[in-house]
Amino acid sequence: MLTISQLAATAGVTVRAVRHYHHIGLLPEPERDASGYRRYGAQAAVDLIRIRTLADAGVPLSRIDALLHAQPTEFAAAISDIDAQLQRKIDQLTENRRRIGGLASGEELVLPAEVVAVLNRMRDFGVSERRVQLERDAWILMQALTPEAVPQRIREKNAGFDDPETRRLYLACDQSVDWDPNDPRLNDLIDDLDAWEIEHERDASRPTYLNLISAQIAETSPAWKRVLETLTHRATQRRERR
Repeated sequence: MLTISQLAATAGVTVRAVRHYHHIGLLPEPERDASGYRRYGAQAAVDLIRIRTLADAGVPLSRIDALLHAQPTEFAAAISDIDAQLQRKIDQLTENRRRIGGLASGEELVLPAEVVAVLNRMRDFGVSERRVQLERDAWILMQALTPEAVPQRIREKNAGFDDPETRRLYLACDQSVDWDPNDPRLNDLIDDLDAWEIEHERDASRPTYLNLISAQIAETSPAWKRVLETLTHRATQRRERR
């Protein structure tokens, strides 16, 4: 006959686990003997080992009692059902891991692969991660507000990045964020950007998502507040002259 400690050691569980199995009715609790101890026989050890084995395999405790008393065919059917449930959990966890992995950049979770490729092109020709993140936010807003425009915008971006002048302006804009708003280099940059917008017919009203991103940039960069205000003023004057 075994004490509770010996029984627990035989099955490779804790005494606390044995008492829990008593409490929920999985393992019968013997009466105390004359000396005041509970003694367990071989059947209790076998049952406890089976309980531990099923629990370790992922079988819910609420189902173990029925399995312990099931006929072979019932046992096989129940195990098959539990296995299917475990597979569904595994599939869900695998998907969760895939999504968590995407958090490394935060882009793959919410943007199409073609847009992520555009962002990576910016990184490749030297645009700072700060500017790339602003571009990413613009894509996220665009996808939410005007998803039908995304494919055309992707084509325009890739075509622009094929152009050395467009890449130069991207890098210049990136560098100018930290300039003093009175830096004379801003005058040349404004002129270059204005000429680029005229060449590419960009005098039209800016989409909502670009206005939101522009406001965000202006809040953190006095230099770019001046750039955006000047470009907007010039575009307005051109429209009024037409």
